[in-house]
Amino acid sequence: MKKLYEQAVSLLEKLIKTPSFSGEESFAADHVEAFLNERSVFTIRKFNNIWCYNKYFDPAKPIILLNSHLDTVKPNSQYVNDPFTPVTKDGKLYGLGSNDAGGPMVSLISTFLHFYERTDLPFNLCLAATAEEENSGQKGIKCILDDLMPVSFAIVGEPTNMQMAIAEKGSMVLDCVSTGRSGHAAREEGDNAIYKAIKDIHWFSTYKFPIERDLPDPVKMTVTQINAGLQHNIVPGECSFTVDIRFDHSYTSKEILNTIRNHTFCDTTLRPNVLTPSAIDIMHPVVKTGIAIGRKTYLSPTSSDQGWLDMPSVKMGPGDSARSHTVDEYIYLAEISDGITIYIDLLESIFPYLANNPEPDLHAYESQHH
Repeated sequence: MKKLYEQAVSLLEKLIKTPSFSGEESFAADHVEAFLNERSVFTIRKFNNIWCYNKYFDPAKPIILLNSHLDTVKPNSQYVNDPFTPVTKDGKLYGLGSNDAGGPMVSLISTFLHFYERTDLPFNLCLAATAEEENSGQKGIKCILDDLMPVSFAIVGEPTNMQMAIAEKGSMVLDCVSTGRSGHAAREEGDNAIYKAIKDIHWFSTYKFPIERDLPDPVKMTVTQINAGLQHNIVPGECSFTVDIRFDHSYTSKEILNTIRNHTFCDTTLRPNVLTPSAIDIMHPVVKTGIAIGRKTYLSPTSSDQGWLDMPSVKMGPGDSARSHTVDEYIYLAEISDGITIYIDLLESIFPYLANNPEPDLHAYESQHH
């Protein structure tokens, strides 16, 4: 176990040193591919996605997918540390992507290697290190799902403090444009598009979608970007802004979009690649196994590549989601060690269920997608 941990940290440091923004993961994918090939693992590659199977693959057994992503967001301007220089201090490993999702990625890789040469597995493992998760891109996991052998169940590696997210919200992005009329600022000419946008932005920040009493808000809308104006003395004729929307099963993306268009005056364009909300039955054997080994279940407010999957899945990994996309991102080294141990414990604990079921079906408890 110590060797797996040390190799995981070494690989994570190498990944931190390698910029891998969404769509630019080529060198990071090279590192993962080389790491696995050096350990005699045969890998398959499509664009910047790498995947592989356990050595003694048996087509009669179910396949469990271990997936996490290679890409990172861009570092924000408030970073104090160099985001591409891994630094260990007070038990923390600092660096862009260390927490989201480098820690989960290397922990899943180590877990895969632990089981890779086992001949007694009641299941197969497919490890997939994928691209373009942060921007829901076309060349991420979405483009390889048809290339993978049929998967019965998936563990998606994201920072969850090694608890099990058994449901997560969907995600959609709106590009909005408020249109006015340009004019000279000093002569009260024109129709200020910024003022028009402010009214709609206020609506986005205050509107609550109806929901049953005591249930959490089903839709969260956040204005995250805005752009307007040419220079100080020209009334802007156009103001554009972007809205990030997270939603659960209570509303479809179409219902949300119709509500927005009925309450605002801006022109709205829905970006492609809407991620659907997902959930897994709490009676699924892997969920029951996780609970039995001390894992807690919860509903995740964030979205991930889980939204592309059509098989049952849980989101689970070392690190803390609250650290993702923050200044001077870090992960505790102990979280990586514990993550590897818990992943292995979870998979080994599912052995009895599969051994006692001559025709085990991990796909029997379907994921629920709206």
